[in-house]
Parts: sequence; structure tokens; C-alpha cells
Amino acid sequence: MEGREVVVIACHQTTNIHNNRHPTTRTLPQPTTHRPPPTTTLTTPTDPLTTALLIRRDVFIHEQNCTPDGEIDSDDPRSWQWVVYAHHQDTESTPTPVAVIRLVPPPHAPHEILTHPETASSLPKWDLKSEPYVKLTRVAVVKEWRGYGLGRVLVDEALKWAAQNSGEIQRAFRDVAGVEGEWKGLVLVHAQVQVEGMYKRLGFETDEALGRWDEEGIEHVGMWRRVSVGSS
Repeated sequence: MEGREVVVIACHQTTNIHNNRHPTTRTLPQPTTHRPPPTTTLTTPTDPLTTALLIRRDVFIHEQNCTPDGEIDSDDPRSWQWVVYAHHQDTESTPTPVAVIRLVPPPHAPHEILTHPETASSLPKWDLKSEPYVKLTRVAVVKEWRGYGLGRVLVDEALKWAAQNSGEIQRAFRDVAGVEGEWKGLVLVHAQVQVEGMYKRLGFETDEALGRWDEEGIEHVGMWRRVSVGSS
């Protein structure tokens, strides 16, 4: 597995602009488990946003049997997404899209909609009482590329950007909520229980008060982390 790198490119759904002028390049470590050379049939569109949705389709809809309506939701138009492209250092082959993460800015719907959906009609659209937080969602790595630490790469890149761009996050909050809100670095993930341990290793702590709930037939838990706003 020598000579294998990944390039991380970010995109914003609403503008369809991606900051690939200075993408982050990282050399991959050895996989955590023995795997054959990765192969994929995923085609590579010209823009990372379309690629992000295709990776999510393959992982969540085709592999995990999530519904299309549940996978592509109303948060997509206001979110940022990062795509990992993999390539061999010593070849001229086209980079392969292999992983994606989505960062959703505040505000968010009340958490009770997930744990007690029967109360949804009595709840406000947005939770404006809690401290504003960003949410990491739709973390997907194509099957052949799991075990290379790409989940950590994605989380690191998204949170590094968030820490350096609190103004963008607060602007997104204001555009939706119609009021000002200060983002102080609070981050939430809705983690599938089978990857709870991975997020713990990334510094997230499970909030038992949030309970456990079902999303698309998969049990989830809520986990928090705080980043230092303005840090690199």
C-alpha cells in the first residue's frame, strides 16, 4: 500500500463552489486490517458536490438500505461537505472519490423529534434555546477503502475548517433563524452505535441524556466535542 495518498476537497451545496485551489494532501498509513487492493466502480463527476451525493448514495442507500428521502434531506442546501479523493503517487490515474462528510450549521430541529417523534407537531421548527452547535453527519467511506483512517481525516478537516470559519457558521445561523447566535465551538455527531468507539478516539463524549434512537433502522447515540474557535 505504499505511495497511496488522499486529497480532501470541500464544497458548499448552495453555491456549488469548491475550494480545490489548495486541497489538503495526506499520505495514507497502512490499513488497520489486511485488505486487497481497493477497487471501485464509482464514476467521478466534475464537481465534488455531485460526487459527495454519489458516495452517500452508494453507502447509505445501496449498502445500508436507507431510503432516498431520508438520506438527502433539507439540511443539504445549507451544509458544507468534504470529499476524499485517493490516488497513487506514481501514476497518472484519475483520483478516485472514496469518502465524504457533511457539516450542518446551526440551528437544528429539537432533539425530541428523534427520540419522541410523536411530539413533533407540538415542537418548534428550530431549537433556539440551546447553545448553537454544528453537526457532523453523513460520514461515509466506500467499502474498499475502510480501515485506512479516512474517518479521522474527514473529521479533522471539517473541524479545522469550522474552527477557522466561525463567522461563516454564524452567518448560516442568522440566515435561517433570523437572529444572531454565537458559535463557541460546540460539535455534535449522531453516531451509529457501531462507530461510537471511533468517535470516542476522536475526542467525542457520549451524552447519555440524549438517549438512543432509530434512524433508518440503525441505532444512534449523540456525542459532543468542543473545538477551540479561531485555532488552526
